[in-house]
Amino acid sequence: MGYRSVFERWCDRVEDPQLREELNQMAQNNNDAEIEDAFYQTLEFGTAGLRGVLGAGTNRMNIYTVGQATQGVANYLKNTKGTESSVAICYDSRINSELFAHTAASVLAANGIHAYVYPRLEPTPALSFATRYLLCDIGINVTASHNPSEYNGYKVYGADGCQITDDIVEGVTEAITHVDPFDDVATMSFDEGCSAGLISFIEEEVLNAYLDAVYEQHVLDNENAGPLRVVYTPLNGTGLECVKRILEKINVTDVHVVPEQAQPDGTFPTCTYPNPENRDALERGIALCEQVHPDLLLATDPDADRVGIAVKDGDDYQLLSGNEVGVLLLDFICRSRVSNNTMPTDPVAVTTIVSTSLVEEVAATYGVEVRRVLTGFKWIGDQIARLEEGGHPERFVFGFEESYGYLAGTHARDKDAVVASMLICEMARYYRGLGKNLYQAMQDLYKQYGYHLNRTLSFTFKGVSGAAHISELMASLRSDAPKSLGGFAVQEVLDYQDGVGDLPCANVIELRLEDSHKVIIRPSGTEPKIKAYVFTVGKTAEAALAVGDTLSEDITSFMN
Repeated sequence: MGYRSVFERWCDRVEDPQLREELNQMAQNNNDAEIEDAFYQTLEFGTAGLRGVLGAGTNRMNIYTVGQATQGVANYLKNTKGTESSVAICYDSRINSELFAHTAASVLAANGIHAYVYPRLEPTPALSFATRYLLCDIGINVTASHNPSEYNGYKVYGADGCQITDDIVEGVTEAITHVDPFDDVATMSFDEGCSAGLISFIEEEVLNAYLDAVYEQHVLDNENAGPLRVVYTPLNGTGLECVKRILEKINVTDVHVVPEQAQPDGTFPTCTYPNPENRDALERGIALCEQVHPDLLLATDPDADRVGIAVKDGDDYQLLSGNEVGVLLLDFICRSRVSNNTMPTDPVAVTTIVSTSLVEEVAATYGVEVRRVLTGFKWIGDQIARLEEGGHPERFVFGFEESYGYLAGTHARDKDAVVASMLICEMARYYRGLGKNLYQAMQDLYKQYGYHLNRTLSFTFKGVSGAAHISELMASLRSDAPKSLGGFAVQEVLDYQDGVGDLPCANVIELRLEDSHKVIIRPSGTEPKIKAYVFTVGKTAEAALAVGDTLSEDITSFMN
């Protein structure tokens, strides 16, 4: 069926008033490109579930695509687990997040599957925890993480609290393909599901248990620690409640919340891209810092699984990268655990193939084994599961990815901005006692181990033509990789699609250059982007930055 026929069918069948109005407007405009983009495909269910622009259409996030996906999940559960299954559900502050969460719960209930729903928006790691705590078979989280406000998403987690593995993705995807969004989705109102005992709100004891588990990862004696002043912004997302509560547990009470970004608001009125990696998202926080002069600025993304920081350096505030915070935390946690005699035997740290090479240098100082995995925090969670299967989950001391995601402890199997915020504040408190801030502490690590610098280049190509262009770029790299980049010879090309080491196959190309520089290129799994990760090493920051500049110029030219 062509996209025009699908569009006409939606015009006939959609009952939701808001979506009907949008479809009518599309019909009046008769903009073929607009209709094609909304209907040329069914929103793909990938390793991270669904993510897309809000609106009417098979290629959009709406109650029909959410219902179709949830019916697929229900069919998969009934075929593999029977009718005694249960699902935990969480949602963030985005537009329609609560609606989509309640839609998913209603579809599950109509299929006889028990749905446990958080009664208010909560962070992503609280969903990972609840899935395990309540012994659910699946977790569903309605979120689009740090994407712009026009996006929403639908992540699916396994019983272990990790985002679902490829075999479950295949099973759910296969089930979804047989579901018609109008004829095959079981329906029941949310209130009916509650009355029938098939929908329950997750009780406060679950969130309290999550915060207790986070607190167990503290490494300092915070009762007798010195003061710490913090400016915090949840970027109009889910982090405010849990972050403030965990900071109170470690006696950090001098917390100044950015007022314009404190309350949940899916329109993100103060920044178009609520990503704590970007300075634009932190400008309101920096402005408050200039008034209250804190030791640290903390910013969690809308679903509070990622956290960014900034600290004063001279006349301005410096944003530390995800790699820098990850290495600082690894060093601090290991240093503290050695000092207080809580370092396990044969400790393990886990990071990704696109994280800084400085990890190995720091880990070696403390005798920590480093395991590198593919991008996606589920692979870090998989390593925790392997340690757990071997009877020694305590060996896991820390995991992180360069995109500002960190985890200490095994309470969750996804990145956790709540535990990371706690540990970052402990770390800031520790260095404050030494007369340093975190930027200065990072410079000390560079001086000790060398300047391992990283930058991520992101190229967006939207729509049908954009997806084709991204595919062509990857094919070109495989068939005719450049012989040099930035004046450095390409010494080796690694195609992760053919398998590298014991890692699963992945659509990733690594170009290893002379002088220990390298570039890794991969398409995003959740956005219409292709990313290039640039790694440079130098005896000075200037030398490493200069190489990064020349490499970035060549990569940008290639991508465009």
